[in-house]
Formats: sequence, C-alpha cells, structure tokens
Amino acid sequence: MNDSKKPNNDATNASGDAAALADQAAKQRAGDPDPFAVLENLQLENADLKDKLLRTLADMENLRRRTEREVADAKAYGVTSFARDMLTFADNLRRAIENVPAEIRERAEGPVQALIDGIELTERDFASRLDKYGVKKLDPQGGKFDPNMQEALFEVPDESVPNGTVVQVVEPGYAIGDRVLRPAKVGISRGGPKAAS
Repeated sequence: MNDSKKPNNDATNASGDAAALADQAAKQRAGDPDPFAVLENLQLENADLKDKLLRTLADMENLRRRTEREVADAKAYGVTSFARDMLTFADNLRRAIENVPAEIRERAEGPVQALIDGIELTERDFASRLDKYGVKKLDPQGGKFDPNMQEALFEVPDESVPNGTVVQVVEPGYAIGDRVLRPAKVGISRGGPKAAS
C-alpha cells in the first residue's frame, strides 16, 4: 500500500485542536461565561444570602426578647390602673383607724372593740393583697428626699437633721415593681447641714 494515501493523524489532531480552541474562543466572544467568573458570582451571592440570613436571625432574636420583656411587663404592671384606684381605699382604712381617739380605743368593749379590730384586720389583709401583686408601700420617713419617689409639699425649719431629709409623711406613696404608682407626699427639712451624698 502506498503510505501517501494514509491520513496523517498528527495533522488531523492539530487541526481538531485548533478547531476546538477556535470554537472555545468564539463561545467566549459570544457571551459564554468564564467558569471562574461564574464561581466568583456564586460565592458573592452565597455571602450576600448568608448575610441576609444572619440579619434575619438577629431580628427574630431581638423580636423574641422584646416580646418576652413585654409579656413580663404586662404581668408585672397589668394591674397598675386597678392598683392606683385601690390606693384611695387603703388610705381611707388608715384614716378610719387613725381617727379613733386613743382614750376610746383603750376603753372600747364589745361591738366598738370588734369594729376597731375589724377595720385594722381589713387594712392588714388589704395591704397583704396589694403586696401579693407587687404593690409596695413607700415609707420615706427619715430618709433623703428623692424627687422620683416623693412630692415635697412644704419645708420644715429643722437644724437637727441634714437639709433635704424627709421629716413628715403626709400621705404614703406606693410603687409597683420599680415604677411609682403614687409619690409620697412629704415635708422636708430646711436649714440643717447638707446631706451626705
């Protein structure tokens, strides 16, 4: 056989490689994306989605905490309006007890003594029920005046105590949790040495 009639495999392979390279170059020019560019775009998209996921998780955690705090506040302070209205009842019970003269109290017998004891018992029971719901009586007598918890009605000239000391409580104050339901109405000293801070 004549060798000239055999196809040259090296020439065929070279022309095939050249055609493949030309085809690849044509595809790239035609808009086929570079695989490295595709990978980089996917990595950027992945990072963006991860950032959005982390932000959403943080927002959900903040919402959960805020909801828990609001529920706790509703439990602690839900009775605030009702408790504020009941303070007048507590004050009236105290006034009823304080307005019984000492000599009548000492000589009281039978139904009168039962009435006085009943009012005192009712006051103690009512105070314990307020306490059960977190309502605390504020007793600032002898303490430093605090404008957040007390309302000063008058000043008393008294040099025996530091200036700004509560020397008289006209009406007790009440708080629920860390909130003031009603400030204590007080008289404070004036003219003494400055109170230590």
